Amino acid sequence: MARVRVTRQFDFEMAHALPNYDGPCRNLHGHSYRLFVTVAGHPINDKKNPKHGMVIDFGDLKRLVKEEIVNDLDHAVMISSDVPADQYKNIDMLNKVHVTDYQPTCENMVIDFAWRIKSKLPPGIELVSLRLHETATSYAEWLASDNP
Repeated sequence: MARVRVTRQFDFEMAHALPNYDGPCRNLHGHSYRLFVTVAGHPINDKKNPKHGMVIDFGDLKRLVKEEIVNDLDHAVMISSDVPADQYKNIDMLNKVHVTDYQPTCENMVIDFAWRIKSKLPPGIELVSLRLHETATSYAEWLASDNP
């Protein structure tokens, strides 16, 4: 049976800041992120299986990505652990803060997301690519073929 790729799109709003960056993005600012998750596998060939003909149920993929990424980050602020906590802990509007051990660039986020998703996929399903749009014209892409 043929191997097929399927893709699901996710949208979320998130703010971040890039400490020590030499441009305006060092300031706290937000984006409307758009994440494309592509997985591959063989469609299930079992007429008794309710998922017959599917590589993965789009609903199952949606649930996985929402649990691992979107629910955590939607309307959150992502801040590097390099930023002292006293700079954001006592600000009322910053009550959904996600502290990372990396600089929260689009590139680093897509790497983090790949590892989160890969570890939760069912057997026989491979993460092929992630594309994270930070703006309508700028994105970072993670490809399995580049990360053996």
